[in-house]
Amino acid sequence: MVADASWTPFQDALAALERLSSGELEQMYVGRLCDRTAPGEVRLPSRPESCPVARRLVLAVLETWELHQHLEVGELLTSELVANAVRHAAGRTVGLQVTRKPGWVRVEVRDSSRALPCLILAEPLPVTERGRGLQVVDDLADRWGADLLPRGKGVWFELKVRERV
Repeated sequence: MVADASWTPFQDALAALERLSSGELEQMYVGRLCDRTAPGEVRLPSRPESCPVARRLVLAVLETWELHQHLEVGELLTSELVANAVRHAAGRTVGLQVTRKPGWVRVEVRDSSRALPCLILAEPLPVTERGRGLQVVDDLADRWGADLLPRGKGVWFELKVRERV
């Protein structure tokens, strides 16, 4: 059998990532995200099953950083951003990053699309299943936005953090 010359080690890594279970992804990444001294991005397969993985990862980070007051909102908003990235971007992975700076915690979801999200003001009734994700983010986050990156975009939200004295 002859190897395909266009196949790269990066594609091998993507294929291996896509074979991991949700539990394996969580075990592999939770320590990296919780480390405030070396914040980094983790890559999740772009599939619906990655939404609960991302939620649990963000919950673990917020608990480790003792930001218990932000657990519910952080979990919900993370789910909205990851679901949007999975639904609307065509890439094989999405990135997740959680960072903390004085007074703020930031969750960012990156994907390969350069199309920036827009907030659509939907009619209040009837309630539809889709199309309200960014409205929820806008309502609950202290601030949010989207940045174009060299290879895609990052959509983020920030929550105010009361620093302990």
